[in-house]
Amino acid sequence: MSFFKVENLSIQFGGVKAVTNVSFEVEKGEVFTIIGPNGAGKTTIFNLISLIYPPTAGKIWFEGREVTGLSPYRVANLGIARTFQNIELFEHATVLQNLLIGRHTHRSTSLWQELFFLPSVRRAELEHRAAVEKVIDFLDLQHARDSLVAGLPYGVRKVVELGRALSIGPKLLLLDEPSSGLNPEETDDMAFWIEDIKKDLGVTVLMVEHDMSLVSRVSDRVLAMNQGEMLSLGTSKQVQSDPKVIEAYLGKQDDT
Repeated sequence: MSFFKVENLSIQFGGVKAVTNVSFEVEKGEVFTIIGPNGAGKTTIFNLISLIYPPTAGKIWFEGREVTGLSPYRVANLGIARTFQNIELFEHATVLQNLLIGRHTHRSTSLWQELFFLPSVRRAELEHRAAVEKVIDFLDLQHARDSLVAGLPYGVRKVVELGRALSIGPKLLLLDEPSSGLNPEETDDMAFWIEDIKKDLGVTVLMVEHDMSLVSRVSDRVLAMNQGEMLSLGTSKQVQSDPKVIEAYLGKQDDT
């Protein structure tokens, strides 16, 4: 039984076919990366998996359970977390507060209990803070924990968004262009964190990425897409040397 699986996933907007019959499986404990030129349908795949978009056709399975059609918040409750290509944080809240928001799926107390701040609420609050502090330590965010997000450099904000996703305690982490906007040193740090997320935290990673050096470094398997369709699936080296992938990125070469 596959840890995560999509089967003949498709979506169209009006007459435009954004994704067509995409199928793949992600095994527990691997880093699986989707690549492709602009407009290939990579982020659309993520939006389908997150159930932000309902698929026109196809099915999504997680830990042997079909999750197609669930509400996005229920997907998070199952243990699927994601980051976004364009950072989606609360800019006028601190890093600590943003990470605590990632714990919302674990809330088990009622409104009236929280209004009176009963002992059960205090215990839960301490547990959530302890979980978030572990993420802060893991990502070396101690220096920024009490800073407002609005005042942080872009590269740090990317790490904070990664931290908020990790605060959920995910089994499957969706990373949408994690190196987008980062300089080479920050990208190198991101590679270390992805490797540690897999090795030390035991979290499976499904990633969309354009930086092929990062893809080659951290990915166990790679799926190449173009114009919403699958082109090639294999190791990073196999996919990058596939003539169909080369043509999609560089265009058809003239032999004359």
